[in-house]
Amino acid sequence: MQLRYWKVRPYVLTAGRTRTRRPLLVHTLVSVPYYDAVFAAGLLPEARSLYEQARRTARSVAELSAVCGISLGVTRVVVDDLAATDRLLVHTDHDNVDFRLLERLRDGLRKLA
Repeated sequence: MQLRYWKVRPYVLTAGRTRTRRPLLVHTLVSVPYYDAVFAAGLLPEARSLYEQARRTARSVAELSAVCGISLGVTRVVVDDLAATDRLLVHTDHDNVDFRLLERLRDGLRKLA
């Protein structure tokens, strides 16, 4: 007997949603504070992949998207769903943003354009 893996459409993974309840930027870090194997077994393969990758070390949303091969928009929604169950921790450290560095980066990119 041969098992077939059917890739789940993004619409199914996100239940048709395109927005998140919280701001999840590409550099937002997420991690799994307590790994639950039973919970992981009940997830769709794509969500399980995100959960497993965030378990290993804190990763950015963009990195999870790339490593798991899931679009950034879908990754944001699935990460938000996992965070809503308190299985995934979203690190919101906006106080340590160096705005001078961001402004220099912006100015440098404008010069290149």
